[in-house]
Amino acid sequence: VQLQASGGGLVQTGGSLTLSCAVSGRPISSYLMAWFRQAPGKEQGFVAAVTWTTSSPYYSDSVKGRFTISRDNSKNTLYLQMNSLSAEDTAVYYCAKTSDYGGLYYPDYWGQGTQVTVSS
Repeated sequence: VQLQASGGGLVQTGGSLTLSCAVSGRPISSYLMAWFRQAPGKEQGFVAAVTWTTSSPYYSDSVKGRFTISRDNSKNTLYLQMNSLSAEDTAVYYCAKTSDYGGLYYPDYWGQGTQVTVSS
């Protein structure tokens, strides 16, 4: 399975971006998929996840109410709509096949990330 994130860029505080993750190699209909991010000098952290079959979303507290995760089965693509962006959202964003350990999400594998930079 290959995962390719795109859609990052430079945006002003309060702005919006939509990230995409194209998945190839095999259908991920039974996978829990997620977005993670890594800011400079920090560990990779969970952002949001969505089950492929029920589309149930899960969010970290830091993005809840601002970000929306979704997927398009027909395109085998994962999305992350990000609104009300702040400097704290600046990071490299990765999409990943993910496992749920009792509400804790860890990436099994991920592809190349996309840089999101929020300027004030």
